[in-house]
Amino acid sequence: MNVKLRLYVIVILLMSIGIGVIAYKHYILGFPLLPDQKKAVWSVEARIDFTARGDPVIVSFALPPQAPDIIFTQEEFASPDYGFSELPSTSGRRAQWSKRSANGHQTAYYRLSMHEVDHVVSSITNDLPTEPKKPEFDELHKTAATTLLDQVRNKSANTETFTRELITTLNSDAPNQNQGLLLKEQASEDYKTQLIIDLLALEGISARIVRGLYLQSNRRKQSLSNFVEVYIGNEWLLFNQTTGKIGKPKNLLVWQRGDESLLDVIGGKNSQISFSIIKNVQSTRNLAVKDNLNQQATLMDFSIYSLPIEQQNAFKMILLLPIGALIVVIMRLIIGIRTSGTFMPILIALALIQTTLISGIILFLIVISIGLLIRSYLSRLNLLFVARISAVIIVVIVIMAGISIISNKFGIDQAMSVTFFPMIILSWTIERMSVLWEEDGPREVLIQGSGSLLTAVIAYLFMTNRTIEYLTFNFPELMLVNLAFILILGQYTGYRLSELYRFHSLDRRNAPR
Repeated sequence: MNVKLRLYVIVILLMSIGIGVIAYKHYILGFPLLPDQKKAVWSVEARIDFTARGDPVIVSFALPPQAPDIIFTQEEFASPDYGFSELPSTSGRRAQWSKRSANGHQTAYYRLSMHEVDHVVSSITNDLPTEPKKPEFDELHKTAATTLLDQVRNKSANTETFTRELITTLNSDAPNQNQGLLLKEQASEDYKTQLIIDLLALEGISARIVRGLYLQSNRRKQSLSNFVEVYIGNEWLLFNQTTGKIGKPKNLLVWQRGDESLLDVIGGKNSQISFSIIKNVQSTRNLAVKDNLNQQATLMDFSIYSLPIEQQNAFKMILLLPIGALIVVIMRLIIGIRTSGTFMPILIALALIQTTLISGIILFLIVISIGLLIRSYLSRLNLLFVARISAVIIVVIVIMAGISIISNKFGIDQAMSVTFFPMIILSWTIERMSVLWEEDGPREVLIQGSGSLLTAVIAYLFMTNRTIEYLTFNFPELMLVNLAFILILGQYTGYRLSELYRFHSLDRRNAPR
C-alpha cells in the first residue's frame, strides 16, 4: 500500500468514526446540534387526600409506566411520617405509603418531572393479551348487547372499523332503546369504558382500559381520562372512547393500563386524587447530559462530562485549539498568508478571546512594539542567544506589569487583561521578528506580523462563534473530522490564492491582443 492510499484510508477511517459518534449522540442519546434548542419539561403532581379512621393505614397508588417516547427525569414521594416503598405489580409500578396509626385528614404527594424524546427507538414488546373474558349479562341486557353488536358488525369490515363503529354508536346523540338500556342514565366514564370492553369481549376481541393525563400547562385539580386499548394485528391500538379516534394524543401521558385500581386506601375513607401540571422550558443539551449520566450510558462514563466542572471549563478552551489549527493550515497552505510561526496565531487568538478583539489587538501591538525597541538595544550588547531570550522574557513581564499598573491607575479595565497574553510566545515573537528585521528587513517583519495578526483575528472569529464553541465541547469527536481535513490539506501542493493573484498580471500581459 503506497503512502497516498494509506493516507486516504486513515482519513476515511477518522471521518467515519467522528461522524458516526456524532450521529449516535444526536439520534440515540438526544444531543442537539444547535446550542439554543429548548425542550418542554412537564412537572406533574398527584395529590392524594383521605380521612384516616385511627387504624393502620396503607395507601397504594399506580405509578405511570416508562415509555420509549418519554423520559422521567425525577420522581419524588412526600408524605408526613409515613413509610414508603415502590412495589411491582401485574400492571406496572405502584407506590405504597404505610403508617401504624393515623387519624383525621391525610395527604400524600407524588411528583414527576418528564420530557418527550425527539427520536424514538422502536422496541419489541412482549405485551401480549390474555383471552378475553366473556361478561355475564342478564337476559334483557344480553339481548340488547347482541342486537347492538349485530348492527355494528353490519357496518364494519374488520376489527379496527368494528371498534370505531361501536364507540361511535354508543356515543350517538340520539341513542336507540338498546343503547339507552346498556348505557343507563348518567353512566360514569368507568362504566362506559367497561361496557365497551365487555362488548368487545363478546366478539372475542381483547381490550383493556387505559388511563391517561392530558398535559396542559398551569392546570390544577385535573383527573385522568379513560381510553380503550384494543389488540389488533399483533399490536395494541388506542381508541378515544368518546370519538373513536385511533392513536395516542400528542399531549397525553399514559398513567395506567389494565383494570387494576388506580388508588387503594386501607384504614381510610373519602379518598380522592387530583393532578396539577406545570410546564417549564429547559436546554435540550442539559437534559440530554443529565438523562444519559443518570442512565450511566457507556459513552457518557468515558466522556468530558464525567470530569469535574473545573476540568470541563478548561477543556472548553482546549477543544477550540483544533479549530484554530485548521484556520492556520487553510490560511498558510491554501491562501498563502505568511505568519510568524504556526502556533503564534492560535495562541494570540486564545488571548483575544480573554481580552476582546479590539483591546487585545491594541495591547498586542503595544507590547510587541516596545519589545522590539528594547530588543534592538540588547542586540548591541553582543549577548549570547540564551541570555538574550531570557532577558526578553523579563522585559515582556515588566512591560505587561507596567501596562496593568498604569491602566489600573487610569481606570482602564480592558488594558489590565494584557496578562492573558502568553509571555513566552510574546518573548519568542519579539526575538523572531528582531532577527527577521536584521536578516530580511522591516518589510518582511511587517508582512509576517500582519499575516499572524490577520490569521489570529480570523481564528478568533471562528473560535468565538457560539455554534462552533458548542459543537467542539459537546461533540469532541469533531476533532477526528478536523484532523482528517488537515491531513487532506497537508497533501496540497498546488498554487496558493495569493500566488494566483501575483501571477494574474502576467497572465493579462501575455494575453493576445
